Amino acid sequence: MSELVLKYNELTAQQFIELWETVWGDGPSLEQTELAMKHTLFRISVWDGDKIVAMARMNGDMGLDYYIKDVVVRPEYQHKGIGRMMINELLKFINDNGVKGTEIFVELCAFPDKIPFYEKFGFEANEAQRLKIFHHVD
Repeated sequence: MSELVLKYNELTAQQFIELWETVWGDGPSLEQTELAMKHTLFRISVWDGDKIVAMARMNGDMGLDYYIKDVVVRPEYQHKGIGRMMINELLKFINDNGVKGTEIFVELCAFPDKIPFYEKFGFEANEAQRLKIFHHVD
């Protein structure tokens, strides 16, 4: 592993799908991923030479709410501090762009085995239940 390089707002749809598939299996379509990248508020990618090894992205309204999404580290690069580095960069973005002196709601969804990782940053579960639907677009 050479020195890792962080890139901001350069993550492409193809790179997103490549990383997605290293952890979650078949990725979304290229067309919908291109649209998602275009409308993502902030994207981070981490590179080891010419190999993309991690990504994270954030959606939000820049005022009241931010949502951390798609934090992915290639399995062979996990447990090396890369996830921590990306979360710190996302929180720095909020701090740099949020309204000074206010509280801003930051949320994410995590699989149970990843919850202890996020708790280290101060995230905590609440009583709300996550509801989802995969709506088919005709």
